[in-house]
Amino acid sequence: MTQHLPNRSPAGAKLVDEAVRLIAAAIDEDLAGGDVTSVACLGDQAAAASIVARQGGVAAGLWLVELVYAEIDAAVQVRTEAADGDAVAAGQTLAVVTGPARAVLAGERTVLNFLQRLSGVATMTRAFVHAVEGTSAAICDTRKTTPGWRYLEKYAVRCAGGTNHRMGLYDEVLIKDNHVALAGCPIEQLVTRARDRFGAEMVIEVEVDTLDQLRAVLPLAADRILLDNMTTDQLREAVALRNRLGSDGRPLLEASGGVTLATVRAIAETGVDRISVGALTHSAPALDIAMDIASP
Repeated sequence: MTQHLPNRSPAGAKLVDEAVRLIAAAIDEDLAGGDVTSVACLGDQAAAASIVARQGGVAAGLWLVELVYAEIDAAVQVRTEAADGDAVAAGQTLAVVTGPARAVLAGERTVLNFLQRLSGVATMTRAFVHAVEGTSAAICDTRKTTPGWRYLEKYAVRCAGGTNHRMGLYDEVLIKDNHVALAGCPIEQLVTRARDRFGAEMVIEVEVDTLDQLRAVLPLAADRILLDNMTTDQLREAVALRNRLGSDGRPLLEASGGVTLATVRAIAETGVDRISVGALTHSAPALDIAMDIASP
């Protein structure tokens, strides 16, 4: 199976560009002057290796294996045995790598670091997505990502059925309590100011902490309202308010703050449209993935 690169749309192209940048940095970090152990121990023999899941989870980042080895030695061949987004079982082979032994070993740790991290994010995301099945709530990530890894980590969220929140500070407006405090004016005025500045093309979201704030914001031109740290009772009331005062289920309502696997189902059942979960990227444990060298 050939693992195709993400599409070359502007978003897909940016993802690949960021992956290439990270791979180059990771290889330089690990190899620097070369793999001195392999230089000392190995000649020019060939090797075949399997990349194997040691535990069950969701695969993500398999297309990076080929990119890593292309940077190390074009003679290495990669054949993927699973696809990003697949549920994989413990013991399942994800990819097979063949080529010069020194090159295969030189890329081992870099490949596994990428796969373990991204598959860990995908695995945690899938758990949250499964937890809210049957409700109307989408599971969203946040900007709480590993510095430099945002495009890849958010890609892993998508692989598992999650939804990306804004990519950064540049692509959506999110008016929070700090903006209100620093601007020194009511939140309603800031929403109007943002819409006047950017027009209908820009998504505008507003954070509220209370139902009174929600009542004030609902008639305004916001696309989404973030309900921060509200109880499930408050969330249900917020949905009812929106349904009475809003139009065709707009604006969308997003629950946020301390969401866990133990609480996410109850939050989803309040009727909110989105649930943002920082843990998807800041707390996902790595999925255990290893490289097994085939015996000669």
